[in-house]
Amino acid sequence: MSEAVKSTPAADAAFQDWQEPHIYETPMEIAWQFKYIMGQEKLENLYAKAKQSQWDADAQLDWSIEIDPSKPLIDSQISGVMNLSVIKKLSQSQRDEFSAHFAAQLLSQFLHGEQGALMTSAAVTHAVPDHDAKLYAATQTMDEARHVEVYDRYIKKLALAYPISPWLKDLIDATLSSGHYIKIMIGMNMVVEGLALAAFHNMRRQTTCPLLRDLTEYVLRDEARHVAFGNVYLQKAIAGLHADDLEDVAQFTFEAVKGMADSQGGADGSKPRRADPGFLRVLENCSIEPTDFMASLKEAGAGGFNGKLPPGHIHSFKDLMMPALVRVGAITDRSRELYAADGIPIWDDASVLESMEDGATGDIVFPEA
Repeated sequence: MSEAVKSTPAADAAFQDWQEPHIYETPMEIAWQFKYIMGQEKLENLYAKAKQSQWDADAQLDWSIEIDPSKPLIDSQISGVMNLSVIKKLSQSQRDEFSAHFAAQLLSQFLHGEQGALMTSAAVTHAVPDHDAKLYAATQTMDEARHVEVYDRYIKKLALAYPISPWLKDLIDATLSSGHYIKIMIGMNMVVEGLALAAFHNMRRQTTCPLLRDLTEYVLRDEARHVAFGNVYLQKAIAGLHADDLEDVAQFTFEAVKGMADSQGGADGSKPRRADPGFLRVLENCSIEPTDFMASLKEAGAGGFNGKLPPGHIHSFKDLMMPALVRVGAITDRSRELYAADGIPIWDDASVLESMEDGATGDIVFPEA
């Protein structure tokens, strides 16, 4: 292995004990609210929609559908990674094996991310000072519990599981440890769930499994409301911050975005990806040399999985995350210089984001082309 993709002893140790509990203290704020005022119409609408849209995984998903790990879970005609030269050179059985492990590693990140969202939404419920925001955050907590349930059940049917990616755990840990509900909502409702919403949308298009497609469709509808909540609530909350506090929030935002961008090969997919012990284990399990895989990425000009996307797919940074952060005021004149110095584009076209927000309180229509 080259140094760029070699696993480290620490990473190997983390992989071995990844299912052990990770416990730490956080500087949690708690806010009682005795006025019980529903003062924001958009939040009221989101709360009403959340109550109406609760769903039962036992009643609305067909868990009798068999999952055959030897059959591809991802449509090779749509997925960019399945069309890399290093994968296309494999035999059909090897390609199917890689497809199963690749999907399992990605779905494992969905599962772990949803547990992170369960914890952060519960924290927001405790800390947010507004009554209507507390009520909505409580519905999000229930949503996240359901998402943990369904991805756990699906992965157990698949019988393949992988640890949380270090960059994802670092970001969620930093979010939980930030000590303020605005930072918690930026870290989860805007940054992590901006990535997740795009990933869920793209998985729904790519998967060949009807159970996974249906499951993801239900999760998507919940996640669209969660992202909308962050956008609706934070714009007002950030506008009321003192200038020093605003810059503190902007710095936290930049660090969260940078951490995610570094892990994804840059916000535009133009940089080398950070080695992930879980994905390196995917390659090892499928007898693929990491250096060959990275060379194939370079050959394809992808620079990472967040590069040029197939028609109908959503780009997490360009379409969702960055426009949302700009609109709520989490990117300041000072922090724009940090993004520029790090080569992170600041996209501000919110058209895709707004279409999802509009659907969050009505019938959501996801982009198809």
